[in-house]
Amino acid sequence: MIAGRVNFREATQKDIGGMHVIRMSVKENVLSGPFVITEADYEYFLTDHGKGWVCEANGLIVGFSIVDTDKNNVWALFVHRDFEKKGIGKELQRLLLHWFFNQSRQTLWLGTAAGTRVEKFYKVNGWKETGKLENGEVRFEMTFADYCKTVVGY
Repeated sequence: MIAGRVNFREATQKDIGGMHVIRMSVKENVLSGPFVITEADYEYFLTDHGKGWVCEANGLIVGFSIVDTDKNNVWALFVHRDFEKKGIGKELQRLLLHWFFNQSRQTLWLGTAAGTRVEKFYKVNGWKETGKLENGEVRFEMTFADYCKTVVGY
């Protein structure tokens, strides 16, 4: 359950700095450098090629999720380490999935590092492991039927 006062809302381009701070602070799925993902990457998905959500606590962004609608891919879902295990990731995932599956019935996919807490998070939340990506990450998929069954509850 989420502790304290937090607010979930749609992400805007003004949120990119805060989202990038979180992306660079994670313990798992760490980027090889701060310039692997640029401000332009966030802009691309927040404008015409996806949608994003943020979670704020005391006016600071503490988590975010972004879906890539061109590739039907969860491009990002990250929570600041000080706010992990409070339900924020689950709610960001719910917002992303709800929006995506109200737009499309396509299967959504994502990749994450094997043997991590994040891998377990996706398994527990209804994602099906479907193989490995070229970079060695575990590939997960969520179908519309799986979404209805595990997230919506019907």
